[in-house]
Amino acid sequence: MTILENLENYLLTEIAADLGKKSLAPDEDLLDRGTIDSLGMMKLIVFIEETFGIKVIDEEIVPENFQTLNSMTGFVEQKMKNM
Repeated sequence: MTILENLENYLLTEIAADLGKKSLAPDEDLLDRGTIDSLGMMKLIVFIEETFGIKVIDEEIVPENFQTLNSMTGFVEQKMKNM
């Protein structure tokens, strides 16, 4: 499973399960659409840290890193590359 697929699966089953979506577009604005709220963001960060073995620091918790599946995937890839 790719990073993007892992993130999408987690979001659909754990964060946005009540929205009834079957998929998320890679460039869909998840923050603007309300797919991810503040509690969901914290859960997502824990998931990312545990799943991909990276540490997300406070300064990295900005909309640009978590707005879309593509931006999250790029963020995770960059963090993993810099380990």
